[in-house]
Amino acid sequence: MNNLVVIKGGGDLASGTAHRLARCGFTLVMLEIAQPTVIRRTVSYAEAIFKGKCSVEGVTAELAHGVDEVQAIVNAGNIAVAVDPAWSLVDKLKPAAVIDAVLAKKNLGTGIGEAPVVIGLGPGFTAGVDVHAVVETMRGHNLGRVILKGTAEPNTGIPGIIGGYGKERVLRAPAEGIFHGEKEIGDQVVKGELVAKIDDVPLVATIDGVLRGLLKSGLKVHEGMKVGDIDPRATRENCFTISDKSRAIAGGVLEALLYLGRDRWGVN
Repeated sequence: MNNLVVIKGGGDLASGTAHRLARCGFTLVMLEIAQPTVIRRTVSYAEAIFKGKCSVEGVTAELAHGVDEVQAIVNAGNIAVAVDPAWSLVDKLKPAAVIDAVLAKKNLGTGIGEAPVVIGLGPGFTAGVDVHAVVETMRGHNLGRVILKGTAEPNTGIPGIIGGYGKERVLRAPAEGIFHGEKEIGDQVVKGELVAKIDDVPLVATIDGVLRGLLKSGLKVHEGMKVGDIDPRATRENCFTISDKSRAIAGGVLEALLYLGRDRWGVN
C-alpha cells in the first residue's frame, strides 16, 4: 500500500478530504474515537463506527477491526475506518502520508516523523516543525491554501458567515447531560422550535433554516458543546453533500500531497 494515506479524524472536513483522495486513487484509512461527536453525520465517515458501513457521494467506508480487516477493506476499494484514539495503527501501517484532520485547534500529538508527508488542517500546527504542510481552514480568501512555512490563521472561535449568520447558526448544549434529538438532519426548522433535549433541558432553533447537522442521540455532552448546525439557506439537498469549505480544504490537501510527495507519486 505505497499510496496509503492515514487520516486522523472522521468528521465532515476529514471526510471531504478522504472522498477527494479516494477519487484520485489513494488508499485511505481513517482513525477515530469510539464515540465520535460528529455534527454533519450524513457526510462524515465517522458514521461507519456506529453503522458498520456508510457512503458519501458514492464513496463507501467500512469499519475495520485490526490490520487484517483494514487490508481487506482497502483491497475491496473502500475506505477503512478504525477506532484508534491513540493512533497506534500509524506505526503499524507505515503510510506514505498522514493527515491530521481532527480540527482540535491544537496539535494533539502529530509529529513530522510519522510519515514521508505529514499535513495538518487548521491552527495548531507549524509547517516545517511538527508537520510538512498546513492547510488553511478559515473561511475567506485563504481557505484551502497550502502553507509550507508557518501556521494557519488563529482560531477566532466565531463560525464563518453563511447566509448572513455566523454564531447564530450553531446550536450549543444548554446543559450537561445525554443528548436526544427531536428532529432529523434535513428537517426545516423555525426559530424557537424544539430541536433536541439534553436530558430534560430543551434546545430550540436559533434561526430559521434547515438542520444541516445534528449530534447522534445518546451521546453525553457538556454545556456549551456544539451539537447542531442550522443552514439559513434552507436547501435540504446541501445536508447530504460535501460542503464548499470541505471541497476547498480537500483541494489544498491534494495539492500538498502531490507537491511534497511528487517523487513518490511520479508527478513532475
